[in-house]
Amino acid sequence: MIADLKVPSPDELAPLFQPLSIRGLTIPNRMVMAPMTRSFCPDHIPGDDVAGYYERRAEGGTGLIITEAIGTDHPASVGDTGLGEDNLPLFNGKVTVDAWRKVVERVHAKGGKIVPQLWHQGPMRMPNDEAPAFSPSGIYGDPAKAAIYYADKARIISSAEMPVPTDEDIADVVAGFGRAARDAMAAGFDGLALHGAHGYLIDAFLWGETNRRNAPWGGDAVARTRFAVEVIKACRAEIGEDRPLIFRFSQWKQQEFRAKLAESPDELEAILGPLADAGVDLFDASVRFFNTPAFPDHGDLSLAGWARKLTGKMSGIVGGIGLLKGKYETDDSLSQASNNLGLLLDRFNKGEFDVALIGRAILQDPQWVNKARRGDPLPAFDPASVNLLT
Repeated sequence: MIADLKVPSPDELAPLFQPLSIRGLTIPNRMVMAPMTRSFCPDHIPGDDVAGYYERRAEGGTGLIITEAIGTDHPASVGDTGLGEDNLPLFNGKVTVDAWRKVVERVHAKGGKIVPQLWHQGPMRMPNDEAPAFSPSGIYGDPAKAAIYYADKARIISSAEMPVPTDEDIADVVAGFGRAARDAMAAGFDGLALHGAHGYLIDAFLWGETNRRNAPWGGDAVARTRFAVEVIKACRAEIGEDRPLIFRFSQWKQQEFRAKLAESPDELEAILGPLADAGVDLFDASVRFFNTPAFPDHGDLSLAGWARKLTGKMSGIVGGIGLLKGKYETDDSLSQASNNLGLLLDRFNKGEFDVALIGRAILQDPQWVNKARRGDPLPAFDPASVNLLT
């Protein structure tokens, strides 16, 4: 049983608490706070409560904080999550830059490092009066294949108008990512992360199910990387050569949990290679449970391990670290604590990844990294009782 795993000692865990330099940024350890959308930014603006939330994670020993996903200024960038679309943060000029600067300053004052994750919800965006959802080919995916957690959302989105964007429309979205990256740098962030996973817009261009376009924005697997490549280039131009750029990708989609972006390591290399060449420094390989082999017919290597092996870039492993189950593997998302850091350490010692991204565990307990480092008992995760701003 995973709950009965041998708990590594603090001395054994020491390699995970060594510094790491990613371009011009050095982080004090390999424990990274994963991006988690929480809808706590009224009028798209983070307040003092959000600043305190991230400040406490910096105090808790987290090596690098990746913020909740932040939308661009494109009208279709974000929609309702069920908690109100106005509660999702945006980069949209001076007011948003000033608000995020206060967050960054609070984190830096505690010795922390922080980067924002930029996104565009694309076909996963709930429709509203401002603009329809935005998908490469006007397709959500097959709503019949949506996981139970997204079934109602899938029916609403797929039944709404979703026009096919023009080439010019797509170029406008790319430019919006560049402007958001510029805003992020003006706010003082230490680098940048891009959300290219889970069926959102960048991923929707990568996935053949939602991108059925011809050139210049579609075609075979390599051709479908063009949108991601152009976004990466636009962001790199704004953040410069000294700051790191992190890219999240996934096999699974919210439209279809069993989906595969790549069926084999060769297919994955064809997709990740152009992204690496465009300027990605670290691939955040999102899976629901970190210890899952990505291509069982090709060995035990994790998705993060394959990303590192195929591109030569750094990688991050994520999914259920410190918990008994991965995300969405229980109906109520309740997960027992499990000190599975022995499994994590084993993959790290094999050279599969450079950083470990921890989500729900740090969401619930801002001191989780310090506790893990000391070998203290780790808490379970219960969304019904957690205070998302602790």
